[in-house]
This record gives sequence, C-alpha cells and structure tokens, in this order.
Amino acid sequence: MTLPLVTAAFAGVLLIWLARSMWLAAARRKAARAGYFDALHPLFDRMATRQQPTGFPRMTGYRGALAFDIQALPDALTFRKLPSLWVMVTLPAPLPLGATLDIMTRPTGQEPFSHFPQLPHALPCPEFLPEGTGLRSDDPGGLPPEALVARHSGIFRDPRVKELILSPKGLRVVLQGDEADRGKYLLFRDAELGREPLAAARVAPLLHSLVALRDDLLALSRNAA
Repeated sequence: MTLPLVTAAFAGVLLIWLARSMWLAAARRKAARAGYFDALHPLFDRMATRQQPTGFPRMTGYRGALAFDIQALPDALTFRKLPSLWVMVTLPAPLPLGATLDIMTRPTGQEPFSHFPQLPHALPCPEFLPEGTGLRSDDPGGLPPEALVARHSGIFRDPRVKELILSPKGLRVVLQGDEADRGKYLLFRDAELGREPLAAARVAPLLHSLVALRDDLLALSRNAA
C-alpha cells in the first residue's frame, strides 16, 4: 500500500474515532443533564418533570399542599466569571406582602436569573447579612419587619446561596448548583456543567427554610388582622 493510501486510511479511521467520541460525549452530556434532579425525588410526595431547551429539567415537586418549582439555568456568558449552573427553588404562593424584597450576595448586575438591577430602591445592608450583600425593593414601605427577615437570614450560611426573594407572588432562593473546573476551563474552555446530580442534602434545607419563612409571613398577617 502506498504512503498516500496509508495516510488516507489513517485519516479516515481518525475521523471515525473523533465522530464516535463526540457522539458518546454528547450522549453522556444529554443523560447527565436530564438526570440532574433525580436525587431530589425522595424529597417530594410526587413530582412532574419536563426538559428545558438547555437539556436540564424543570421540576414541580409536591409536598402536601405545597408545590415547589425547581429549575436549572446554565450561565456561561458572564464576563470574567467561571461558568456556573444556577438552581432556582421557588415556592409560588400568594403572600400578604405589599412589595418585593430581593436580597443578593455579591451582586454584579450580570446575574441572568434575576431582575435585581431593575428594582428601583437600594437598601442598606443590615448587620445580620453577609458583608457585600445587596438589597433592593420596588417599595421600601411595603416590606416585612426587619426582625422577621433577620430570623431567616441563616439561609445565607450556605456560601453557595446567591439570592432570596420575598414577593407578593411567593418566595425564591437561588443557589449555585455547579461551577466549571477552573483549570479545564482556562486551558481547554471546558465549560460542561451538571455532570453529577444535584444532592438532596443541598436542597432539603432550602425547602424547609422557604416553608418556615412562608409560615412566618402568614402568621404576621393573621396577627395584624
């Protein structure tokens, strides 16, 4: 066999190997993303899951009469930041609040999951919240008492909790579910996220915190009445 034929044969085998490797990697990525919330199933009585265009699921988890909305949002576009996978845990239920309070640690104004910059009123950071935390509202006069917020500030003891929102429509907490490996990202621009399922131990405390906060807000309204 002449050298050109050997070279062509080798190139063909290499292309087939590369194509197969890329296909297998894509299949693994698709399966990992689709199963990102699988470990959370024991936290709920029942759940309904649907896939998002990103390949990650969006799940409604039911605990008694309460329905939690849980979704994952990959963020690989934020300037000078490692790509992150944000998880939004929402308890959408009407609350006796006259305004929205958005509490965010280390806000940059580039968080794709939040409308924090659009809220018109910036508030001072109280001592019970981590240094550098930002607070914004659409109406400072309609917020719950600071003492009530302080009772639930322990949710920020988890350093990966990024945001807590109290609004008339419900409650939301946002945490960083995953972050790209710095070395792989800087060297190879490998920004793959969500290779491992989100651990139930990370989400369970947030569910309890949202329920406790909701109960406090409802009790405050009943006492005022």
